[in-house]
Amino acid sequence: MSIDTSIFKAYDIRGTYPNQINGEIAYKIGFALAGYLNPKTIAIGRDMRLSSDELFEHLAKGILDYGVDVIDLGLISTDGLYFAVGKFGYDGGVMITASHNPKEYNGFKICRKNALPLSGQEGLNNIQKSILENGKNGKAPVRGNIIRKNISADYTKHCLSFIDKAKIKPFKIVIDAGNGMAGTTVTPVLEQLPVEIIPLFFELDGTFPNHQASPIELKNLVDLQKKIAETKADLGVAFDGDADRMFLVDKDGNQVGGDMVTALVAKSLLAKNPQETVLYNLICSKAVPELIEKMGGTAIRTRVGHALIKPLMKKYNAIFGGEHSGHFYFRDNWFADSGLIAFLVCLELLSVENRPLHDMIKEIDHYFRSGEINSHVQSIPEKIEEVSRTFANEKQDRLDGLTVEAKDYWFNLRPSNTEPLLRLNVEAMSKEILQEKTEMLLKIIRS
Repeated sequence: MSIDTSIFKAYDIRGTYPNQINGEIAYKIGFALAGYLNPKTIAIGRDMRLSSDELFEHLAKGILDYGVDVIDLGLISTDGLYFAVGKFGYDGGVMITASHNPKEYNGFKICRKNALPLSGQEGLNNIQKSILENGKNGKAPVRGNIIRKNISADYTKHCLSFIDKAKIKPFKIVIDAGNGMAGTTVTPVLEQLPVEIIPLFFELDGTFPNHQASPIELKNLVDLQKKIAETKADLGVAFDGDADRMFLVDKDGNQVGGDMVTALVAKSLLAKNPQETVLYNLICSKAVPELIEKMGGTAIRTRVGHALIKPLMKKYNAIFGGEHSGHFYFRDNWFADSGLIAFLVCLELLSVENRPLHDMIKEIDHYFRSGEINSHVQSIPEKIEEVSRTFANEKQDRLDGLTVEAKDYWFNLRPSNTEPLLRLNVEAMSKEILQEKTEMLLKIIRS
C-alpha cells in the first residue's frame, strides 16, 4: 500500500489528515502494532481533534482483527493514557493525538508495558517495516474484544497522591486549556483543592478557535496574560492540546520556562526525598543542576526527548526528570511525564514557601537566555563543524549536537529530528554577553 513514511517521527507517528494519516493507515498501524508487541490488551485514548474518533475506530479494528483486546479509554490526556497502562498492567497503549500541532494534524503516541515509549529506533521502525512488507493482513481465528473503561477517578486520586492537599493555599489561578484535553482532566483534580479556578477555553474543540494549543510559543499566552491581569490572579498555567505539557505564567504575565519549572519541582521533591537523582536535558539552564546539587541531589544531564529520558530515569532510578519543552517525568508515575502532576507539585511548593512565583524564580535564576532559535541551513553537519572550529579553545561535547561551555556563557547547537533545521540555545551571565555570542553564532550559522 502507499504510505508516506515521513509520518514516522523520532518519538511518535504524526502527519496531516487525511492525506498522510487516515482510517486505512490507522488500521494498518493497529494491526502491525499488535503483531510487534504480541500483547493481550492494548489501551487506546484519544484527544478532541475532529479526526480522532474515525482514527480510533480503524486503529481499534486493526488491533481487534489481530486477536488482541482493546481497552477504550475514551477522551483523555496523554498522561492519562500512560497512567492507565502502568496502573492496570496493559501490554501497550496508544494515544491518538498530534499534541500541540495545528488542527489539520493527527497521530499516535505509542507505549509498551509499564508506559515505556516506542521510538523511531525502538519499535516505530518495526511497525513501519511491517506495514511496508505486508500489503495484505490476515485475521486471527478469534477476534479481540473491546472493553470501555473510565479512569477519571483513579487518575485523579493518583495525581493528588504526589502532594499534601492540606498544605495548598487558596490561590486564584487562571487555567488556559487551549480547547484541549485539560478542559476535562484538570477539573476533577483541582476541585478537591482550596483554589479558585478561572477557566479559559475549557470547551473541547479540535478546530482550536482561540489559539493553537502550544503554550511554549509566547503568542499563544496572550489571552492567559490578559486574564491574569484582569482578575489579579496569583498565577496562570497553560496546557498543550493533549495536556501532557504545561507552562506556568507569573502574576506579571511572564512565562516561566520549562527548565525553571524543572528546578521548582526538583526543589520540592528533594526537600522531601534528599539525595535522590534528578535528570535534566542539556537545553536546560545551568540554574537547574546548581539547584539540584544545592538541595543535596545528584544531577544527570541527558539528551533531548522523552524516548531517551524515560529509559535513563529507570537506569538511574531517578525520582524526577525535566525538559525545557515542558515535559516532566516522575518515578512514581511509571517514569512517564505529566504536566498536571508537575503543576500540583509546584502549587505545593508555592504554598509551603508562601512566596509569589516570580520571587522564587528570581532566587534561583541568575542567567540570561536566548530561547531556541531555528535556522534553515544547507548542510547541518558542515555548519556544526564550522562552529566547533570557531570555538576550538573552549570545552566541547557531542552528547546531543554540539555543546560549547566557556567561563561566562554556554550554547548548544543541535539538528532538528524532523526538519532541515539547526536549533541554537545560548545562556550567558549577562545580557551583553548573550547578545554578543548569539549574534556571532547566527552570523556563522546563517552565512
